[in-house]
Amino acid sequence: IHQKVKGQQTDLEEIYDLVALRVITSSVKDCYAILGVIHQLWSPVPGRFKDFMAMPRPNGYQSLHTSVVSGRGFPFEVQIRTEEMHRVAENGIAAHWKYKEGRVGVKADEHRFSWLRQLMDWKQEGGESGEFIHSLKVDLYPDEVYTFTPKGEVIALPKRATPIDFAYLVHTDVGHTCVGARVNGKMVPLRTHLKSGDIVEIVTVNGRKPSRDWLNVVGTPRARNRIKHFIQAEERVRALELGKKIIGKEIRRFNLSSKKVLDPEKLTAVADELGLKTADDLLIAVGYGRWAPGNVLAKLVPKDKLVEASVETGLRSVVRRVLRQGQDKIKIQGFDELMVFRARCCNPIRGEKIIGYITRGKGVSVHVATCSNVLNLFYDHERRIEVVWDKAPKGDETSSFRVCLIIQVEDRRGIVADVTSRIADIKINVRKVEASSSGDNRGRISITFDITDLKHLQRVTKAVTGVPGVMDVERVLRNVM
Repeated sequence: IHQKVKGQQTDLEEIYDLVALRVITSSVKDCYAILGVIHQLWSPVPGRFKDFMAMPRPNGYQSLHTSVVSGRGFPFEVQIRTEEMHRVAENGIAAHWKYKEGRVGVKADEHRFSWLRQLMDWKQEGGESGEFIHSLKVDLYPDEVYTFTPKGEVIALPKRATPIDFAYLVHTDVGHTCVGARVNGKMVPLRTHLKSGDIVEIVTVNGRKPSRDWLNVVGTPRARNRIKHFIQAEERVRALELGKKIIGKEIRRFNLSSKKVLDPEKLTAVADELGLKTADDLLIAVGYGRWAPGNVLAKLVPKDKLVEASVETGLRSVVRRVLRQGQDKIKIQGFDELMVFRARCCNPIRGEKIIGYITRGKGVSVHVATCSNVLNLFYDHERRIEVVWDKAPKGDETSSFRVCLIIQVEDRRGIVADVTSRIADIKINVRKVEASSSGDNRGRISITFDITDLKHLQRVTKAVTGVPGVMDVERVLRNVM
């Protein structure tokens, strides 16, 4: 009782099952008859009746639940079910299968194992053990809404489920081609949260594909995994094509024969050496940017044939290093030829914890670990790559990061001069200063400047915060020009 009050954040007076009565009978007909008798004897509590017989939970649980108030004013719960339903409730669907084995055909029990099959599908497609366990918990202990198809079929969904979740529970193809939904006869946005009793009709268009944005709104593991699976399959196809083009370009640069270099047996052998399953997986890894084309080519072609071209490649690397002086130095362990760039959405600076995301044909985008886009981007865990800041040489003033601070201040004379002079004491290069008044005795100062790393920024922030009249200092995360 204590755990229920604490977990559900309710008062003790709102707990209606301090005392519970379970009635087990022989048929569904008797269950509803007993429910009628109970409601005649005691007054039912409004909103506390649940019919899990007509609308079973996804894991197969069936029963009638009702809360009533006794003649002495004491509330209690009554559960009514058949003997067969009780066996399933106590021991799971395996108990039903064991009880019926040899007596009823397999098809009669198909619906009881559909939920189990869904779990197996989610596990095979999801890949992540933690996500699978989360899915299992959600479906074992659902807080459900019951919706209907236009033909009256019941679709049980968790709370906050959307028409997209509904579509994927009807059929995967319906989910993939979903473009809109009518709820109770009216068109609604796909991110609408469904309620019990809603009649949902899905509008589909052949050839349409699921959007990555749907991952932000769906509420069921089935929908999430189907969308992820589709997007990953599409990404793999594009990465395979890109990988072939990149390897082909590298082969032409060395004036080699594509037919000889891209021999299926050689590709398979190199893939196996790199811990990949197939030749296509190797090309996909190149397309994703996980393996540099030069490294792969070095494993496919004898060294003596690459000696002359290697000299040229070495000179080009020297030129590349000269041109990159003063740019952000980020290391990717095991990869020397990948292009790396800082994401514009969070503008990471040296010293912050960072994460790399492999983009097709563009290299690796680097995000701050706390960036709001990170969770949306890393739906495909294969495209995540570990990156670290390279140590800057002492006295290196060429590596700098442009940052903008928004400072909320009291609107008083001399506040801008006080802030800028305090910053000047730290010896930073100020690029731009803008100030404005909001009219309520408050002002706003925007300062753009160059720093060397996170500690440098923290010193600036501390100095600005110490100025009398400064109320708040916030860093602008977007890319600052």
